[in-house]
Amino acid sequence: MPNLAPSNNAPGLHVSKPSPSEPATASAVCHCGASASAKGDDQVSALVAGWNANHGSAHGGGTE
Repeated sequence: MPNLAPSNNAPGLHVSKPSPSEPATASAVCHCGASASAKGDDQVSALVAGWNANHGSAHGGGTE
């Protein structure tokens, strides 16, 4: 399986939840230089909400 983690060269958001009994994990790197990671369903949910509100397509590019 390829490495799906975002990086400065490949910005994005990656969320993983291997099974229902394990906590979710997430990492994000934005083209603007911001980065974050989270572990646990609630923290991952907050990271995704923040990404959607402040990064990614919120920058106006639609694909960043």
